[in-house]
Amino acid sequence: MTDILLIALFAFLGAAAAGLLGALVLRLSRHRSLAVSLSVVAAVAVTAMLAGTLAVARAMFLSPHDLTVVTTVVAMAAVVSLVTAVLLGRWVAARSRDLTLAARSFGDGGTFAAPEAPATAELAALTRELAATSTKLDASRARERALETSRRELVAWISHDLRTPLAGLRAMSEALEDGLAVDSRRYLRQIRTEVERMNDMVGDLFELSRIHAGSLTLSPTRISAHDLVGDALAGADPLAREHGVRLVGDRVEAVPVEVDGKEMSRVLGNLLINAIRRTPADGTVAVAAHRTGGGVVLSVTDGCGGIPEEDLPRVFDTGWRGSHARTPPAGAGLGLAIVRGIVEAHAGRAEVRNVTGGCCFEVTLPPA
Repeated sequence: MTDILLIALFAFLGAAAAGLLGALVLRLSRHRSLAVSLSVVAAVAVTAMLAGTLAVARAMFLSPHDLTVVTTVVAMAAVVSLVTAVLLGRWVAARSRDLTLAARSFGDGGTFAAPEAPATAELAALTRELAATSTKLDASRARERALETSRRELVAWISHDLRTPLAGLRAMSEALEDGLAVDSRRYLRQIRTEVERMNDMVGDLFELSRIHAGSLTLSPTRISAHDLVGDALAGADPLAREHGVRLVGDRVEAVPVEVDGKEMSRVLGNLLINAIRRTPADGTVAVAAHRTGGGVVLSVTDGCGGIPEEDLPRVFDTGWRGSHARTPPAGAGLGLAIVRGIVEAHAGRAEVRNVTGGCCFEVTLPPA
């Protein structure tokens, strides 16, 4: 038993010395290729075995011939181990380089293409993660391009929509100043109308900027959907009468919702104004509210004739105003973008779909 303990002690001391030396070499070469690290690990393993064997052999007083045989066997094992480590290191390094080049391609704006050569389980898992990241990055780039396009359109439309009333205001103010206005009261009424129109436009821009900046502060209270819809219908009734559109709200359930009454009234008001302006005279705009498994759904259905399928994903984008046939005489396309922002701030979602003769805007809110 004592001999075995001594043999174990000598073997441990020899292997420990080789291991400490290998740890020092690994630390010095930690920034080198993986092939170098694998070679060092293989060399440490063989050297530790050789050092332990030689220490035990000398303690056992083996003959020179036997010691030479043991050393030769260990040396052959070292050669095979080192060659295997180098080949494995070169293979892993090659797969890593392929993966680096593929990752660089989608980082520069391309699409990630996974290397076809087989790789280790770790590199395969990294490849899958990079592929998933590339897909998300492509979607993010598409959203960024769409957002940038909508912003450019918004700037162009806002500039046009502001230039028109400003030109009219200048002409009317010059006419009043020069005493050329036959009916000055009519000019003043028109000036007030244009100022209110621009004030509404600036208000929409301010509201949208608050939503995008995340500074929209909500004060939710428990309110009945019936009361919320009733107030919105009462506010939109004069515009509906002006356009000859009939408002219907007979399918509104008295379900409770936890919302900011002021902001949600703005949501319903924007949806109703949008629906009334796009519904022909003698048409109908219907408002409904009901409870579903996912919450409370408020819907506004108009008679606009429907939205082209390719435009449905863009309806709530900033600056979207539809095709030329659906473009209203005023507005910068901010109303529906504000609707989506306010609804999402309430942890809800806004959707649109085509129905017979028109389209249906649905706002889904969490249950109270």
